[in-house]
Amino acid sequence: MLRNKLGGRLLSAAAILACAGAAFAADKPNILVVWGDDIGQSNISYFTHGLMGYQTPNIDRIASEGMTFTDYYGEQSCTAGRSSFITGQSVFRTGLSKVGLPGAKEGMQVEDPTIAGLLKQQGYATGQFGKNHLGDRDEMLPTNHGFDEFFGNLYHLNAEEEPENEDYPKDPEFRKKYGPRGVIHSWAMADGTQKIEDTGPLTKKRMETVDDETAQRALEFIEEQHKAGKPWFVWWNGTRMHFRTHVKDELRGISGQDEYADGMVEHDRHIGLFLDKLDDLGIADNTLVFYSTDNGPHMNTWPDAAMTPFRGEKNTNWEGG
Repeated sequence: MLRNKLGGRLLSAAAILACAGAAFAADKPNILVVWGDDIGQSNISYFTHGLMGYQTPNIDRIASEGMTFTDYYGEQSCTAGRSSFITGQSVFRTGLSKVGLPGAKEGMQVEDPTIAGLLKQQGYATGQFGKNHLGDRDEMLPTNHGFDEFFGNLYHLNAEEEPENEDYPKDPEFRKKYGPRGVIHSWAMADGTQKIEDTGPLTKKRMETVDDETAQRALEFIEEQHKAGKPWFVWWNGTRMHFRTHVKDELRGISGQDEYADGMVEHDRHIGLFLDKLDDLGIADNTLVFYSTDNGPHMNTWPDAAMTPFRGEKNTNWEGG
């Protein structure tokens, strides 16, 4: 149950895995990593006791039944936070502080190690679902870096809705060269290649339900591996609460506040789906569950976008970001 601070994130992950090695040496624990996007500490009612006017009971459950880490430092943007976690390396080593335009050379490189690749060598099934943001070329996809399966989007949300803007260039060649790819579903093949399917663009309308899509596939992956008797590592990355967020009509008002708060309540419900699945399959006691986020929130959501009590926001070096 974590804020966006990298040092403790990596130390806590290492400590968890070290403990897992001792406690579960015989049967290899499953590992479920669930992340939000631009989540702030006061987005979570475990820390604020409802100060923001809504509750996050499922995230709170992870905190109350496990350990919380509140004093650790991380990166201040999406790519930097995600790359540091999955590679275990500083952005100064990988160069993954920011990802460039679609098709850019910046992204995961062949020499970058990943947690998924190391676990795969130990017999784990590995799946990544939801937002990636570590480069959009085929060679940068998660299924070329240790994951058996990937289903998700490759950019921050405002980049993906840009083609719908009135002033977006109408030249089809521009769209082809510089426009975002769609939501990708890919698989690592036995011969070292990838099977890649573009499931279509992530439009504003699809943003309302894309977390439903990726969470559902992640849950199916978990059940498939459980039935196959394989230990698994799943990393699910929701798109809430990126400051560009679109909540479906039937969930508007569930927080009693605004669309931003509605999205956070929906995000917590997605976390609940994963916890319920572990309980339903009877594997909760043999699964490590780790909740965190890539970085802090933007300040352009009322009243303070959840950086309280800290200074700063996403893309700053202050603790709020």
